[in-house]
Amino acid sequence: MRAEGEALSEDSDGTARDSSPSASEMPARRPAWEVLLPEEGATEDMAAFLAGFLLPGDLVALSGGLGAGKTTLARALIRELAGDPDLEVPSPTFTLMQPYESRTGQAVIHADLYRLRGPDELIELGFDELAETAITLVEWPERLGPRDNEILSVDLSLRAEYGEGARLVRIDGTAGMRERLDRARAVRALIARTGWDEADRVPMQGDASSRAYERLVKPDGETAVLMIAPPRPDGPPVKDGKPYSAIVKLAESIHAFVGMDRALCGVGISAPRILGENLKAGLLILEDLGAEPVVENGAPRPERYAEAVRLLAKLHATDLPDRVPVAEGIEHVLPPYDLEALLFEAELMPEWYAPAIRSTQLPAEARRDFLSLWSDALRDLLTERPTWTLRDYHSPNLIWLPAREGLERVGVIDFQDAVMGHPAYDVASLLQDARVDCSADFELRLLGLYIRERRARDPGFDLQAFARSYAVLAAQRATKILGIFARLDKRDGKPGYLAHLPRIEGYLARNLAHPALGALRAWHETRLPSLVNPAAS
Repeated sequence: MRAEGEALSEDSDGTARDSSPSASEMPARRPAWEVLLPEEGATEDMAAFLAGFLLPGDLVALSGGLGAGKTTLARALIRELAGDPDLEVPSPTFTLMQPYESRTGQAVIHADLYRLRGPDELIELGFDELAETAITLVEWPERLGPRDNEILSVDLSLRAEYGEGARLVRIDGTAGMRERLDRARAVRALIARTGWDEADRVPMQGDASSRAYERLVKPDGETAVLMIAPPRPDGPPVKDGKPYSAIVKLAESIHAFVGMDRALCGVGISAPRILGENLKAGLLILEDLGAEPVVENGAPRPERYAEAVRLLAKLHATDLPDRVPVAEGIEHVLPPYDLEALLFEAELMPEWYAPAIRSTQLPAEARRDFLSLWSDALRDLLTERPTWTLRDYHSPNLIWLPAREGLERVGVIDFQDAVMGHPAYDVASLLQDARVDCSADFELRLLGLYIRERRARDPGFDLQAFARSYAVLAAQRATKILGIFARLDKRDGKPGYLAHLPRIEGYLARNLAHPALGALRAWHETRLPSLVNPAAS
């Protein structure tokens, strides 16, 4: 299938440029996008392109004189949305509105308001209520009056000088719609420039972030992954005038992923090769590492986890820079995983988990004590030599590559939030996987493997210091995740993460048994006793 049709051009000179600006870099108002559609096939390609970024609640305003092609484009759009190229799509000139259903079960409304007698007639038809949740295509939209929907404006005009049936289409939209339009154009240009324009685009399951992924599948079966990660806008300030992402050191743009990807590949780690990029728009086409997991039936596969542990031992024994190249003249600086970030993450537990899950509103004094105790536990760790800390080094982001050899069999993804931190953090991330049951015995065996591998590469490796750091950072990570998963449920409406809480609670109780965390365990026994001692609940 053609991505959006060969008749579309990205620029007036017909070239597909790698300069599409990101939303944050766009001027307040850009000129409408004009494209010549020389024949009906080009109109169908345009419909396929537009359908690709329409969402429920959107309104497509189709303007133009009689015979300009509004109904032709609407028919092609509806067939594309419905996934049925032979669908009967009569003109709603006399019925005013005609409902359809998209391939995903979403309502699609086609309205022709040429014969509308007045706004009251729309109320009688229930237009406003339907348009709130449907994708609505409207011919003669000037009769609607002001709307709150995101609007895609499509104006068509006949251009006989370019041939019979040729049309010029001018496309614009409200701010949010224009952002989607420009991003879709940048995606189309990138996949065409890299030779993937004949590929089908299949949405992939995302994660808890705002990034989106699609698998590109060519007719011959070759695949790649399209990553859509526009620059992250700053959120509201949450502390000292800084947004959450700045405090906890989350990547603000795709530059972090690109820099870390190339750096990991440079030290022999199987990160996905970058096949195409548009850094300004936040777009990448990546090597598809597949989907072979390191777990089976919800449990770790020991030999695969062992290789993942060996990979960390090799990485942590290597002197690694805190700056990595992204492109010519551009570097990404890995931020330090400092005390401010670690404490702010830990505080998510009393802020979200305690009230939402344990029905406990902790007084200010208890929260101050909590942060003071964590500060004491973490401070010594920050003096040790830092390394690349990937932060999400766990089963969902590890892919087994059986065709490769040695440590290259461990494929690694989702590392854009890497920081310079303590090596114990990623070991804990793997061996206390939030989504996989890792028994204490299994964890201890693989910790022993990590220690042997580190000692073989670094004779000065300090076992006792590492064991203490591991317990502290594993506890910090479990504390943070309890808060994040509670927040995903309470604030973001994603209750699926709550299923993992008992596992993480068990990890936290296990970690708090370490002598270095005795004061924090005592705090939990006083303030949240059922968390560390289920018998108390």
